[in-house]
Parts: sequence; structure tokens; C-alpha cells
Amino acid sequence: MNQEQPIIVGLDIGTTKIAAIAGRKNEFGKLEILGFGRAASNGVQHGMVLNIDQTIKAIEKALENCYASNPNLEISEVYVGIAGHHIKSLQTRGDIVRQQNEDEIKQDEIDRLIADQYRTYIPAGDQIIDVIPQEFTVDNFQNIPNPIGYSGVKVGANFHIITGDKNAIRNINRSVEKSGLKTKDLVLQPLASAAAVMCDQDLEAGVAIVDIGGGTTDLAVFYEGILKHTAVIPFGGENITTDIKTGLGVLKTQAEQMKIQFGSALSDEAKANAFITIPGLRGLAPKEISVKNLASIIQARMSEIMDFVSYHLKQVGLDNRMLNGGVILTGGGSQLKHLIQLTEYVTGLNARIGYPNEHLSGGHIEELAKPMYSTCIGLILKGYNDYENKQKLDGNFIKITRNNEVVEELVQEEMATAELETEQLSKPKRKTIKSFMDSFKNNLIEIFKEEEDAQL
Repeated sequence: MNQEQPIIVGLDIGTTKIAAIAGRKNEFGKLEILGFGRAASNGVQHGMVLNIDQTIKAIEKALENCYASNPNLEISEVYVGIAGHHIKSLQTRGDIVRQQNEDEIKQDEIDRLIADQYRTYIPAGDQIIDVIPQEFTVDNFQNIPNPIGYSGVKVGANFHIITGDKNAIRNINRSVEKSGLKTKDLVLQPLASAAAVMCDQDLEAGVAIVDIGGGTTDLAVFYEGILKHTAVIPFGGENITTDIKTGLGVLKTQAEQMKIQFGSALSDEAKANAFITIPGLRGLAPKEISVKNLASIIQARMSEIMDFVSYHLKQVGLDNRMLNGGVILTGGGSQLKHLIQLTEYVTGLNARIGYPNEHLSGGHIEELAKPMYSTCIGLILKGYNDYENKQKLDGNFIKITRNNEVVEELVQEEMATAELETEQLSKPKRKTIKSFMDSFKNNLIEIFKEEEDAQL
């Protein structure tokens, strides 16, 4: 194991569970899991922290279990996932006119272009979580993945802006801080899940990542290597459990158990003559429940969720078989029987289950290859992406001592020939998972720190 690499911790604050996973990359670039803990979540509904005290207890319990799995761990900062039906997204366009149009475009100009988007008008009570550049333009050149090195009068880009409710964001931060941890960054859950289950070919082919959690279903749509759309659908596995409880007149624990053991997303696939016997309450006669009725209830809610997915794909014009990679289902709810068939029927796209073992090293805890841990594994990957970018940046500096003072000088990498430079600029950059992860803004947590929080 590579001891020089840092240990990064992902914290997934979900509606049904809170999971903390600690990982470190090995010499092959794969994640080795060093600690894992989970706890039942009580203070969260539909992905939003409603009861801070209960959430703190659940986070502490998950951390306790994580330490129990590896007593040598020290956890001080975490990457946290954010979801909830308060999350919205919008598309914007930004341009800047350059003064020195003969010079090559530099990173600080791109940073200024992105910073301008943080002034976009959004409703009161919301705040911008992330600004993700999609494709750039330089004068008449369109669809440029990275404009650095080009020269021109005007540089612009299309942006995907993600916003959330200020109070919901503050509640997450407070819960994490009061658990004795520091939030290193907040990451939109569908983007974390996407990073865990996608490979570079998926990004190129175009896919819709559908993460079915306990309280919400998160959607991230990629096309031609670009994040085209994100959405949070306010239904998840908990809604199915509640539907079963109400529809069949059983306890919530019984409803959950039946869903996992006997549930199916297609009533036509359920046996008409199969029944489940539920013990009667306080001396009442046992209940006979039809497996077909159970499947009908599940199918009704899952069809509704998939209708929302189809609606969002139509919104961005990607519903007519344009996504060659189809739909990747992940999250705890993706393990329902016959869900792939239902998804294909409703959306008209191919579907498969996405497991987060794409980036895990061999010999990992088998439990963690389940789709319900996609978000948490993705959060660690996001952390590593930040770390590797920082290392690259630091690697460009050399320390020189002059008159006993340390001076940092930027070392420019020289191109072998001008021809090579021209050739590299003319070639379009192939989109990879790494370049998609790079489009997350670093250390967004600073944005969320309100003045009143500083005074607490």
C-alpha cells in the first residue's frame, strides 16, 4: 500500500442510512478501503436534515462503527454529499471580451468567467452550490473542451449552475461540525454516484445516471462528455415502503421486509397464486398478502419515478435513443427485481445496474460493491481528484533560497517544438472521468459559510 497517499473520508448523509467510508489509493490508482461504518438515519427526510440533534447522533454512530473497523484511523475532515428536492439546476451563458487578444488564454481568465456566473440571479433563500462549465467558444470556434492556449477577442462558455436552499445547506454543515468534523467540500450526490459507477466510455457514449436512494432519486445526464442536466426527484425507496404499508395495512418494518424479500417492479412477473403470511397483531389472525398485489404497488411508484426521468430527458432533448450508454441504475433502490425491464419499458433506453467497484481494488469488503454505497465511494474519488489537482499545481513550483529567503518560482514546462504545440491545440481533448471531476469547483464550502455561522 502507498503510505504517501492521504486517507480520504466520504460521508453520505442519507434518508435511511448514514455511511462513512475511509479510503486510500494504492500504487495502481485503485481505492483500498481502510474503514467503513454505517448507522440508521433518523433526522433526515427526502435527503434534507430536519432534526440536527438526531443527525449528529447518527453521524457519531457511523463514525464509531468506522473506528471499530479500523482503530488506527484518525478522521478530522470529510467530503459530504448533498441532495434533497430543494436542489435545482439551470443553464446559463457567459462571455468576456479580452484586452490582450493576441496573447494566449490563461487559467485566470477562465476563473474570472466562472466567477462571473456566481452573480447569476437566483431566487431569494437559494444559493449557488456549483458552476460547471460545459463547452467553451473562442470567437468563431465552437465546442472547445479547454480553451487554454487559444487566442482570440472573445471567450465564452455554456454553464450548468446547481443551486440549493441556504437553510438546508447550513443544517448539513452544522450537523457535520457538531459531530467534531470539518466539511472539506459539499458534492452533489448524483455527481458523486456518477463518478463511482461510470467509466470513460460511458461518458463518451452518453448516459443517464439514476441513483434511487431512500428519500430521493437523483439524476445526472451526460452527453458527448458534458454534464447536460442534473435533477433531484422527490421520491425514493421510503415512498415505496410507505405505499406498501398503507396499501396492504401492515407495519412499516414488515413493508420494508416484504419489499426486499418478495418485491418486484413488474406485477406481470409476479406469481398470481403466491402469498405471504404476515403474523397478526396482538392475537389477531395472520394476514395473507398476494405477491401480485405487492408488485402492483411497487410498480405504480417506480413507474412514476421513471416517468420523471423520461420527463427530464425530454427537457434536454435526449429522450430519443440519443444516449448510447442508456440508463445506469444505482443506489439502494436499484436492487429491486425486474427494475431494469421496467426502466427500459418506460424510458425506451437500455438499462443496467451500476456498481461502485469500477474504482475499488481487489479484496475490498464485498458489502461495499453494492449500489447503495455509490455516493460514498464517489465522494472519496472527488477528494482524490482535488488532492491530485493540488499536487499538480504544487509540482509546478520550485523553491529557491535567495538571501536566506525562500522564493517560489513558477517553472514553465517548455514544449519540444512549436509544431507539437500547434498539433496539441488543434486536437480536441477526449473527455474522461478525470476531466469531468475537474469541473467540480474546489473548496466550495467557503461559499456556504455565513457570517452568523462565523459568530456561533
